[in-house]
Amino acid sequence: MTAEPAAGRPRLRPGVAVTPLREGLHLRGRRTSLTLEGSRSLPALWEVLSARLAGGPPADADPARPEPDAGRPGAATGQPHPMAGHPKLEAALATVTARLREHGLLVDRFDDAEPPPWPGSVAEHPGAAATALAAARPVVAAADPDDGTAHAVARALARGGARPTVVADASLPAGQVLVVAGEPPVAVGLRCGADGGFVTAPADPTRTRADLAALAERLHPDSARGHDGPAPRTLPPLLAAATAQRLLCAVAGLPDPGDPADNPRLLPGRPAVLVAGTRPPHAEHRPWAAGPGPAGEPPEDLDAALRRVAALGDPLLGVLDAPAPGDLPQLPTALATCRTPDGLLVAGAARTDLARLAAAVRAAELQLAAVDPGAAGTAGAAPPVTVGAGPAHALGRALRRAALAELAELADLADPAASTADEAQPGARWREHPQARHWTAALARRLGRNADLTVRRLAGSAFLATAEGSPAVEATAADAVAVAALGALTRLAARDLGPARVHHTVFDGAAAPLAAAGRPLADWMDGGWTARWLAELADREADLQTALQALTGLRTAPWQPRTAAAHPPADALAGCGFTVLVPVGDRR
Repeated sequence: MTAEPAAGRPRLRPGVAVTPLREGLHLRGRRTSLTLEGSRSLPALWEVLSARLAGGPPADADPARPEPDAGRPGAATGQPHPMAGHPKLEAALATVTARLREHGLLVDRFDDAEPPPWPGSVAEHPGAAATALAAARPVVAAADPDDGTAHAVARALARGGARPTVVADASLPAGQVLVVAGEPPVAVGLRCGADGGFVTAPADPTRTRADLAALAERLHPDSARGHDGPAPRTLPPLLAAATAQRLLCAVAGLPDPGDPADNPRLLPGRPAVLVAGTRPPHAEHRPWAAGPGPAGEPPEDLDAALRRVAALGDPLLGVLDAPAPGDLPQLPTALATCRTPDGLLVAGAARTDLARLAAAVRAAELQLAAVDPGAAGTAGAAPPVTVGAGPAHALGRALRRAALAELAELADLADPAASTADEAQPGARWREHPQARHWTAALARRLGRNADLTVRRLAGSAFLATAEGSPAVEATAADAVAVAALGALTRLAARDLGPARVHHTVFDGAAAPLAAAGRPLADWMDGGWTARWLAELADREADLQTALQALTGLRTAPWQPRTAAAHPPADALAGCGFTVLVPVGDRR
């Protein structure tokens, strides 16, 4: 494709509507909008600017209504404005023009030809995009060349400036259409049936065929086996238009409609699938966490990690049940729950977002254990597979598990003097910390008595605390007691839910660096604030992991799935930047 020059005469993009306000202007384009306010002169200023922008509309577009200002000087009549060339007027015009360009409402033209409505309304260089579309020659393939959906795709492509051809392809199941164009070729596929349909992300033709088969089996298993009926009349045009748009955007170098930049629910590096339903009619782009693509970068903070959790738990394309608070009580501890192959899971934490992350990584471990025997641990032992939202999170969780699993050995390694002092005065060292005091008091209120607590130093910067049988390993006695009390409260909450098989898990300090990242703290926040406590836990996490590494001798490696059923969840976790670790070799 030959790039157009970087400069030209600015023109208003096709399709931009302009509404004068009492003291401003409101402009609406295909992908953006802009409101300028603060001066009664702005509507009059627009009359001058619209004339310079090749007669852009001075009022909201309505072809049946005459413009009320037609004939006034500068009202797109081609007559010069009386103040044309005045320095103040020119400065104001330059300011408004710059704002329009910032919001993508202008396009540079290099001749007198009118930009095509599309891609003129979205492309940075409409002429080059239109040339690419005209040269694309898309091929629309379907099992039946007379298929109505295939012809709907061809019509949509033609409206976009391409010249499509419809051909027969016996390898495609009924209801599926594959469109290929460009060099190197890019393809988009769709499926349309009685129960809905979908449009794949642009990819090479081989991958698109595989995506069509995988998504049809996932979203429409009955129709994939030949049990389908006619699609509702409104569905083929909708899916055809979406298919044409995705293909033409790929050919012309325009942003894909499923671009994560326009939808925070979607993930960079993961395919976005347009999924359409019929009851009621609707369509939306959804993240396909298990779809093809490279391994994702680890999430940089808790918000990013939870976006990945939402993608992993997408109800249509996800691999896990999304953790949510539901109707669970959020006091004294925040709770989140989700279904797993081994029963209901309840996670507890100081905040709901932390509980969701704790539930997600534990649910992923249970999912992997269900589909791959190599990921399951023996009865009473910690599962060998550990999932985390990144390498540091996974390693921190694995080290804590290793320390707890070797409790008897660690008791022999503990500093006898420190252990005796802590056990002789169990409250003297940690009760002054606001988090430990808060959570042990909450546990005591829940039990109706003081909790059974033990605290022990395992190494210089590693402590083991147990509250009512719930253990925790953290970098200080106060941290360990607080997390252990949280665990005991979560266990009680899980027990109150009733079902015989209710698992529980709890937040630990390994997640603190994610929670503290990018969140500045006010000076007046002390350790009683959860945000301050998380920042303190994050500061101590590296030293704790070093101490536990020396204590346990744990060595880990990335886990590799060994069964076909394990690949979708494993691929989804890797694609979302999550880490799955497994111990290797002897620890000593």
